[in-house]
Amino acid sequence: MKVSFFGLGYVGCVGMGCLAKSGHTVIGVDTKSEKVDQINRGEATIVEADISDLIKNGVSDGFISATLDCDEAILNSDLSFIAVGTPNGPHGHLNLEYVFKVAKDIGKSLQKKNGFHVIIIRSTVLPGTNKQVADIVSAESGKNYGIDFAIVSNPEFLREGTAVKDFFNPELTVIGTDSEKAFDMMSKLYNEVDSKIYRVPIRVGEMIKYVNNSYHALKIAFANEVGNICKEMGVDSHALMNLFCEDTKLNISPVYFRPGFAYGGSCLPKDLKALTTLAHDNYIDVPVLSNIERSNSIQKEYVLEKIMEFSKKNIGILGLSFKKGTDDLRNSPAVEIVERLLGKGYWIHIYDKYIHLAKLTGTNKQEIENKIPKIGNYISDDLTDVVEKSEVIVITYNEPEFKGLISRYPDKKFIDLSRIDKDKTTEGNYCGFSW
Repeated sequence: MKVSFFGLGYVGCVGMGCLAKSGHTVIGVDTKSEKVDQINRGEATIVEADISDLIKNGVSDGFISATLDCDEAILNSDLSFIAVGTPNGPHGHLNLEYVFKVAKDIGKSLQKKNGFHVIIIRSTVLPGTNKQVADIVSAESGKNYGIDFAIVSNPEFLREGTAVKDFFNPELTVIGTDSEKAFDMMSKLYNEVDSKIYRVPIRVGEMIKYVNNSYHALKIAFANEVGNICKEMGVDSHALMNLFCEDTKLNISPVYFRPGFAYGGSCLPKDLKALTTLAHDNYIDVPVLSNIERSNSIQKEYVLEKIMEFSKKNIGILGLSFKKGTDDLRNSPAVEIVERLLGKGYWIHIYDKYIHLAKLTGTNKQEIENKIPKIGNYISDDLTDVVEKSEVIVITYNEPEFKGLISRYPDKKFIDLSRIDKDKTTEGNYCGFSW
């Protein structure tokens, strides 16, 4: 099938690479010429396992291309994904400016096209957005919804670091549409995706991602609170939570139920905030949901207090992105810790092999430059150099190369936020954060 993607960020880049691997012809659209050029050179616009090869192969085999021209994309595709950002506004509401801008552009281009076209909202949006996009496209194109085009709500369930695997093996594929033709086309599009397809009411399709991510945020905050209590009581929190997760009948799934560092990234904080704002706007009291972010913030405060407890000025941070395997710095709790420490006069040394400053773009680049000006002065690609310059080393995620450092440098203090060694407990120069 012929597919276009509007937005060449995380969701768009992964979607293009995976659909091209399935044999579909994909054309990407973005307002930033550097992203378009990257794709056309066969380079991924993000750091993510396996995606570089998928983009490179897709371009060389003629399945992937990119353009700045909306007309070119619409006239050469039958299905179009909207995969642009939906950041929170200053009061927690979603900023749908980019979604609506793309809808207008698609509508104008549809004026020049004959035949049925499916527009898929892949971006995370609240109930009612599908209808708003349909109205915009109809007004701009002069075409009839349900006859000339359809809007589908098809949320993604991709975790950074395993996004390609998640694309092909999701727990479920959600298609929210009232169009039989659109549903049939979407079913064919995902013929190589290994999951059951659920056709749901449009508003259910729009809402599910917020519920999922808010629950994931709750799981992380819950596990961290359990870990903090266990730490004080002398209880092995990981043994406890491993036992808790054995009950897959009632306690569901072990994912996220691991005591440690705070959650971050672009999805969990944003979607949790949007859901609690939605509740507030409808005068619904949600004390559990409303306090998840507070609990997460307290976890970061605990980390800061533990670092300061050693009364050392040279601090090493091993892992700056919000999780390993990605260069995503948006809402990274490690970035916040560094920002706070710099403000208190500490000397910071950072190592993260996934971050290449020259390749950072867009919101990711802007956020790190705002929070840590002159970030290049603090970050290094030399792990040994960072460790040797530091007195206290904070390990933010589980990377094999970090494991041997603790015994190699007995004169350094290590604070482990991810439990890189399940057999280690707090003693000597090692401090397990929530265990």
